[in-house]
Amino acid sequence: MIEIKHINKTFGDRKVVSDVSFNFYKGKTNLIIGESGCGKTTIIKLMVGLHEPDSGDILYDGQNFPKLNPIEKQDVRKKIGMLFQGGALFDSQTVEENVMFPLDMFTDLSREEKLDRVNFCLEKVKLVGKNNLYPAELSGGMKKRAALARAIANNPMYLFCDEPNSGLDPKTSIVIDNLIKDITEEFNITTVIITHDMNSVLEIGENIMFIHKGENYWTGDKTQILKTTNKELFDFVFASQFMKQVLGSKEN
Repeated sequence: MIEIKHINKTFGDRKVVSDVSFNFYKGKTNLIIGESGCGKTTIIKLMVGLHEPDSGDILYDGQNFPKLNPIEKQDVRKKIGMLFQGGALFDSQTVEENVMFPLDMFTDLSREEKLDRVNFCLEKVKLVGKNNLYPAELSGGMKKRAALARAIANNPMYLFCDEPNSGLDPKTSIVIDNLIKDITEEFNITTVIITHDMNSVLEIGENIMFIHKGENYWTGDKTQILKTTNKELFDFVFASQFMKQVLGSKEN
């Protein structure tokens, strides 16, 4: 579980994150949603230590991350997996080498043990036998699955996903959503997802925080979001003609 309590961040004279509190639960898909520039990415960067909060607490299973010493912070970071928006695979490395990278960096496992773990992770993301392919040989969905395999290679307790469906077609997006959800539940991971994809929100949004102008404007789950009376959230969710049609169908 990760708890953020009254976190604040200002850059120059601009308040980017204002008194945000939220609980991210183990074994659940925890989503942060909101329009571009609202503060979502800054919150994630504060949570993983890329920025320091001006004030407030960030607790990883009770450990107050900003107040830890550098060695203690590194121990927490070793428990974090990251799925980047573009996948961020190393072009010059094979799928196997990409997935093995965090094991080379953070473990003392033997080559055989690392390979066993790589193959286990590739099986979880349905990329069995793709070890020797290079990123250029993969489709967009396969790249995201390979990146997800790398993100879970070191058996993380916490998984951060930045726009995991960016650039994917709707069918492939559902595959990625379901993989993330299944892995989260199976390994009881605290998963935090930034997304603009309303399909993802309605598919896997078990615990949702809506950020507006740097503030937490609404919290709930996918069953509640279509019933919202929060004006800012309503305007965000039903910005597209498609979602307005969904609302109309629901009301009828």
